[in-house]
Amino acid sequence: MNWIGLFAALSGAIAVGAGAFGAHGASGQGAEWLKTGAHYQLIHAVVALVAWRMDARGPAWLFLSGGALFAATLYLMALGAPRWLGAITPIGGLLLIAGWLWLAWAAARG
Repeated sequence: MNWIGLFAALSGAIAVGAGAFGAHGASGQGAEWLKTGAHYQLIHAVVALVAWRMDARGPAWLFLSGGALFAATLYLMALGAPRWLGAITPIGGLLLIAGWLWLAWAAARG
């Protein structure tokens, strides 16, 4: 089973749903959190597929896990969860940065 492909597809679907809710069903700060989370999650779902095709499995997993953690904390806060979750959001961002750096290293190595 292609786990990266499966999770990337599910991540993309969740991102589109969250973005749509942010654009049409939420308001204020919650709408902004939904849109931001969806933006990052959708981009990194696609990048995970690209990394997978490059045979860069490690970066692909970092893109999926980082995107999920980053977006999920924003989604939860938009839905009323405590704002202290915002302190966890940067961990997802660090995973995304690590994925990009690992992908650059893999590309440089050929």
